[in-house]
Amino acid sequence: MRFLLLCCLGLLAACHSLPPLPAWQSPEGREQAQLGQIVDLRSGARLSPAQLVERLAPAPRLLIGEQHDNPDHHALQQWLLQALATRRPPGALLLEMLEPAQQPRVDRVRAQLARDQWPVELPQALAWSKGWDWALYGPLVRQALARPEPLLAANLDRDEIARIYRAVPTLPGPAATAPAVREKLRRQIDESHCGQLPASQLPAMLAVQQQRDRRMAERLLAAPAPAVLLAGGFHVRRDLGVPLHLADLGAAAGLQVLQLAEVGAPVNAAQADFVWYTPAQPQQDHCAALGQRAR
Repeated sequence: MRFLLLCCLGLLAACHSLPPLPAWQSPEGREQAQLGQIVDLRSGARLSPAQLVERLAPAPRLLIGEQHDNPDHHALQQWLLQALATRRPPGALLLEMLEPAQQPRVDRVRAQLARDQWPVELPQALAWSKGWDWALYGPLVRQALARPEPLLAANLDRDEIARIYRAVPTLPGPAATAPAVREKLRRQIDESHCGQLPASQLPAMLAVQQQRDRRMAERLLAAPAPAVLLAGGFHVRRDLGVPLHLADLGAAAGLQVLQLAEVGAPVNAAQADFVWYTPAQPQQDHCAALGQRAR
């Protein structure tokens, strides 16, 4: 089943020129009325896909949050990038999934593609991390590599993360370092590790999370505009993630945040500007599995 493109008369031309929307892939929540809705969280208005594209297109910096294991989020990201390309000039695409050490490999592959030469084994050519499911990310990466704008790493290298663990650095700026922000992130980190992290490790884990967000913000500022960042939903949240770091760097103007969220997930105006609801992946009790392994 495909999404219905409900276009008002003033947007008919725009609708006709947009690529077709992808079919749903995830199995859960298909009966819910919220499925497929796009909401402007500031006004509460429901938007068509074409209206969303028109509102996102002017943004010099666009953050799109995903749930990493949801194939519908990856398909919608591809659709959005294709749709935005019809509305604005090339800029840059940044991925949380790429580390700085991979950037020379990405650039070499793009140089090969300029000569119409695709690597036989693209994941190996990019040194793609097995932690990011290539079956989900591969189509988007292939699409991005073939486009004129650069594809840029937005994460930390592993040796940088190791240094943060050894010595937690000071993070400048009042927005990202506000006590309420740090406490929310600390709770999220603790919950995501099922409450089993030693308390002594939480400061370093929090520092890694925030240094990742700071790196993404810095890379966005250095990238050609208009720039798009694809990252996990927590990284792009206005109240916790990259937008706070952009504010601390004096570059919050013109930013738009779109969360791709599974039906039923709470998303509010403090977290994002827009939300697009998709079907959900089956819920997994990671903490139960962790407990069984421990026993």
